[in-house]
Amino acid sequence: MTKPAHASAPDSLTHDPQGPVLLVGGYGTVGSELARLVAADHPVLLTGRSEERGAALAHDLGGAPHAAARRWDLADPAPFEAAVRAVVGVVNDPDDRVLRAAVAGGVPYADITRWTVRLQRAATVAALLRPTAPVLLSSAWMGGVVSLVTAALADRLGGADRVETAIRWDLADRAGADSVEFMDRLGLDYEVIRGGRRSTVTPLSDAATVRIGDHPTRVARIDTPEQFTLPLTLGTATATTRIGFSSGLSTRALLAAKHTGFFRWGRGERWQSARRAMLYSPGDGGTALLRIDVTHGGRTLTAVVEDRAGQAHLTAVGGLLALHRALGTDGAAPAPAGVSFPEQAPRPAQLLPALAALGVSVDIHSATGLDAAA
Repeated sequence: MTKPAHASAPDSLTHDPQGPVLLVGGYGTVGSELARLVAADHPVLLTGRSEERGAALAHDLGGAPHAAARRWDLADPAPFEAAVRAVVGVVNDPDDRVLRAAVAGGVPYADITRWTVRLQRAATVAALLRPTAPVLLSSAWMGGVVSLVTAALADRLGGADRVETAIRWDLADRAGADSVEFMDRLGLDYEVIRGGRRSTVTPLSDAATVRIGDHPTRVARIDTPEQFTLPLTLGTATATTRIGFSSGLSTRALLAAKHTGFFRWGRGERWQSARRAMLYSPGDGGTALLRIDVTHGGRTLTAVVEDRAGQAHLTAVGGLLALHRALGTDGAAPAPAGVSFPEQAPRPAQLLPALAALGVSVDIHSATGLDAAA
C-alpha cells in the first residue's frame, strides 16, 4: 500500500522490548488518565501537538527516564521516529499514520479512539499490511469496556444472541473536546445487525426509557463499533447501543433537534461547533454509568458498570486492559499477531476482578421486567 499523500517521509517506529510505551495523544483528558495508569508499571513516552503540555505531565509522572514527552502532530507531515515497546492511540489518527508505523515496525498496537467506519478501515489497512504483532482495535464504547463485559456475560450464558447497551452520559463530568465527536455522526444512517439481518437505522431512533442503576434514563440509538464487531466475533444476532444524558432536558433537546432534521442539514465543519456545543459543557467530575443486557437461549444477564472516577477514567481503564493484552502482561493472555477486538480476549471470567482492582464496579444480575420500559 502507498503511504498517505500528506507524508513527506514515512514515520518510523521500531520495536524495543525494553523501551517505553508510546501514548499518542497521551496528555489529553483521557490520555492523562491512561498515562497515570500505564506509568505505574511501564516507562511512558507522551506525544501530541504540544510538547510543553506533554512535558508538564511527564514531570508529574516522575520525569526521565520514567516519563518523557515529544511532539508528534499527526496533521504535520514531519516524520516521527521512536523505539518503543508498544503504542496506544488516544487521539484521532485520520490517515492511519500511527497504525502504519506500528505495523511496519512490528510494534504491538492498541487504539481506543475510532468510530465504526474508521475502525473498519483500520482493520482493512492492517490486514493488508500483514502485521507480525498484535493490532488490537479497542474502540468500542469506553475503550472497549462494553465489549469486554459483554464477553464476560456471554461466557456465563454460553453465547450472546442479543446485546443491548444503554449509556448514561454524565454532563457534569470532565471531558475533552473530542469526547462529543459522536455528535458529528448523528446525521448519518448506519448499518446494524437486527434479528440476524443487516438493516440501516437512523441515529437517535428507537428511543426507550431504561433503568441504568438507580436512574431511569431516556436513551436512543447511536453508532458505536461494538455493534459492528459483536456479530462478527460472538455471533450476536441483534446488537443495539443507545445513549441518554444525566439531564433529561438535554436528552429531550437532542431528540427535538433530530426531529427538526438539524443533524442532516447541519452536517459538515460549518456547523460542527454548534453540534458539539449542545453537549460539550464539561464539569469538574461525574460518574460513568452504563448497562449491558445479554440474552442467550431465553436467559438474560444484566451488568451495570459504574466508575465514580468518571468517563475519561473508564475509557483509560479500557485502554490499559487493551495494552495488557497487546503485551501479554499483568496476567493477560497476549493477543495474537494481526487484528483482533477486545471481546475476543480469552478467560473473560478474569475481567471482573481486573476492573474492580481499577475502581470499576460491575453489578451482574438476572434481568427482570421491572428493569426497562419502552
